[in-house]
Amino acid sequence: MDRLQIFKDIAAQASRGELTFPTNVNASLKLQQALDDPNCHIDAAAKLVIADPLLSARTVAIANSAAYNRAGNEITNVKVAVSRLGFRTLKSLVASVIVRQLDSKITDPGLKLKAAQLWEHSAHVSALAQVIARRVTKVDADTAMFAGIVHEVGGFYLLSRAQEFPGLLDGDPEDWVEYGEKLIGRGVLKKLGVPDAVMTAVEALWHGVSTIPPETLGDTLLLANDLARVVSPLHEKENVSLRREAVNINFEIEDGTLQSILQESEEEIESLTAALLV
Repeated sequence: MDRLQIFKDIAAQASRGELTFPTNVNASLKLQQALDDPNCHIDAAAKLVIADPLLSARTVAIANSAAYNRAGNEITNVKVAVSRLGFRTLKSLVASVIVRQLDSKITDPGLKLKAAQLWEHSAHVSALAQVIARRVTKVDADTAMFAGIVHEVGGFYLLSRAQEFPGLLDGDPEDWVEYGEKLIGRGVLKKLGVPDAVMTAVEALWHGVSTIPPETLGDTLLLANDLARVVSPLHEKENVSLRREAVNINFEIEDGTLQSILQESEEEIESLTAALLV
């Protein structure tokens, strides 16, 4: 099997928009489009969310997380949850459902384990990015959370196709980085209608160049990716090494230091991660 050629073929299909999605992904894309409608009322949005049990559970869980429920008033109603979160956060949750749906047809046990680990990684990156954005870089926290959710969407798409080609993920993981991650990732992100600002941030992550202290959305995403306690199974060796270095990163900002802020925000990060994993 010519692994590089298969990577190139899948990437070429992705760049042309010829993506093979499960049926439930298409339904979620329609929901995302409905939420983009400026005339969509909160009652209509709540009905759309209720129609999807997974999205309903995740919406209520996020609304009750420490990051969004600082007053400690627990809610169980989807409409109230939507009202608390707002449409921008809700669209991030729809994106999280779409990402998870990409691997819904995987039956190979090894690939299912990789997909589960990749989502754990994505959820933790998303939670870290939200806190780092709000407390450190002062970029939009909802956008940072969204970027964390979708930054590995190309990897999920690859895993969804990998069982068609046994052994595709064997060998040098750099082949995925060089021939798959960027080309496939761009195609899937474009298909999902990801905003330009988020696309630019993910591109910055792929290139791996950031500023310390972080300033931009791309810097925020890169730092969150390096700090995530669960590494991507598609970058395992590289990310373990990066995380060892990242945990020692510390710098002073207006509210203290990076490490002190991460310690203060630990409950928020953990609860938001757990809610995304519902």
